[in-house]
Amino acid sequence: MAGGGRAAGVPVASGLSGDPVREVMAEHRLLCERAVDPLEIAAGLEEAGLGAETAARCRHADVFGLAEELYARVPRRPPPPADGPRESWQRRCAEALRSSALAVLPVAAAAGLGGRWPALLPAAVPLVLRPAGAADRALPGEAGAAGEAGELWSGPPRPARARRWRPASLGHGAGVAGLLLLPLAGATGDGRVTAALVLAAALSAGSAEWAARWFRHIGRGHLRAAGTLAEFRSRMRPVLPVAVALHLAVLAVLSFAALAVLTAVAPRPGPGHGGGLLHLAAERAGPLQWAAQGVLGLLLVLPALLAGCGRRGAAALGALAGAAALAAPLALGRSAPVAGLLGGGAVALVLFGYAWPVLGRAGAHR
Repeated sequence: MAGGGRAAGVPVASGLSGDPVREVMAEHRLLCERAVDPLEIAAGLEEAGLGAETAARCRHADVFGLAEELYARVPRRPPPPADGPRESWQRRCAEALRSSALAVLPVAAAAGLGGRWPALLPAAVPLVLRPAGAADRALPGEAGAAGEAGELWSGPPRPARARRWRPASLGHGAGVAGLLLLPLAGATGDGRVTAALVLAAALSAGSAEWAARWFRHIGRGHLRAAGTLAEFRSRMRPVLPVAVALHLAVLAVLSFAALAVLTAVAPRPGPGHGGGLLHLAAERAGPLQWAAQGVLGLLLVLPALLAGCGRRGAAALGALAGAAALAAPLALGRSAPVAGLLGGGAVALVLFGYAWPVLGRAGAHR
């Protein structure tokens, strides 16, 4: 045969190499990198025509022993994501603005009516339906993107069928509604400050949506660039904290702007309030309220990140648990700010501890 090539699976004379296993590994590297267990490698080797003779040349009793050595020596490589439409930054910004508008309008209506319980129930309906509708407007063709490239790492591909208003999406929306509306019902002291902070949190729903889509975009990029699964996990380790920090920074800016507008429109009563508008706005909310606002931001962005990567059940449980942590002090008649802060902080900590390793896996970015 002309040239120095050889057909895949044809045994090579042992004199050409001191390590015949390395030759088999080079010929079938893609099979070894994508295999989920040694049995898959053994089946692939037998299909390529390698049998007992090749196993004996590699100092193994059978092809299964050879497959186990190949599985141990070749690092797993994440498959590239299926080719399909990529989400542009313009679309991410458009979806973020849409999410902000759909969240802030019902919250503003409830806040305008004084946060009374009769106003909270109709305001909760669009908040419940908002994530359910958004979950089915993913990237075009994304439902079928879990094909051959991802099935080895996350199970069989999910069928690409429309399933609007899924229970997990509705649960996520119900949790978001509770997170944004319950603080209005349990407001103590100056209710206008609470309303301003809640409106800022509702506006930050767009930031949470943007963070989730940006996180998924970065994950798919790392899938293409990473050489092994270990390298992919290493690349993804700092991405979740960065996404959460960006959202919290946006929430802090929105909260400060809302307090500044409130201070300009309705100054705090009483004499002796010197300083500029920014100084007065910073003093309008106390440390406890700022801490509660940070916890609320975590409870909004972490479920959004989970839902954006296909963990809608976990997103629903996290959002509902956060809302329950806010509702429990109101039902028990205890101090809502302190008890809600402690309960919500505990839920946010558990959510972050769950999301960090889970969303760093290749299967979350198929």
